[in-house]
Amino acid sequence: MAMHERLSFYAKRDSILHRLNPLTKLTLVFGFVLISFFAPFYWTPHLLILSGVIPLSFTGKVAREYFNASLRLILPAAGFLFIMQALFQPLEGEELFRIGFLHPTKESVMFAFANAMRIFLMVSSFTLFLLTTHPSELMSDLTRRGLPGQFAYVIISTIQILPQMQAKAQTIISAQRSRGLDTQSSFLKRAGSLIPLVGPLVFGSLVEVEERAIAIEARGFTSTKTKTSLHEIPDTNSDKMIRWILAALVLISLALRLWLS
Repeated sequence: MAMHERLSFYAKRDSILHRLNPLTKLTLVFGFVLISFFAPFYWTPHLLILSGVIPLSFTGKVAREYFNASLRLILPAAGFLFIMQALFQPLEGEELFRIGFLHPTKESVMFAFANAMRIFLMVSSFTLFLLTTHPSELMSDLTRRGLPGQFAYVIISTIQILPQMQAKAQTIISAQRSRGLDTQSSFLKRAGSLIPLVGPLVFGSLVEVEERAIAIEARGFTSTKTKTSLHEIPDTNSDKMIRWILAALVLISLALRLWLS
């Protein structure tokens, strides 16, 4: 696997979802999120996950990576949010049980479950976007549409920061193991091994920031001249139609909420 692919969540596949324009996929993410918050129906985020995100993960041939991220990252975070809000959200209603000062109600549990599903939908949609969109394609398409290069660079750097830190941390761990550092024994010994790992990781990241700043300046990043690209990002009529449909669905969801409120 190439280095630039290891430093992102992108999973190279030949799928319909991969071939969509990056802006279309970004619109899909924001469309799902806004509809889940605007729609006045309780089960909207749940249906979007079951009928939207999960089928799209199979369409994009990244179901294994998506479910792996969901089980290891998204589900625990959403579950923690659900527990905290269900137990400590002070909503009046039918009390389910009482343990000391904890007395969750049916309303607080329903409220917490809805919020947890919205968070799950938001993060899983963005995860699907990262798995099917190469950062360089996103940056090229955004700058082609008129977004200033500085803003595009901030977006791409934010997307890449986690995989870059993971790759650097793995390199440092392998180097420290070769020097005899114990990183696989008991919890206490592994906790004591964090200090020799954190130092190189932090300082290495600072050096990398400086090197990247020099590299992008050498490539004329701040130049005001019109930039061209060897790789053109297609924007088909289907892409435009999908974006218009998503925008219409968001407006319909907002109108329904205002009408029914």
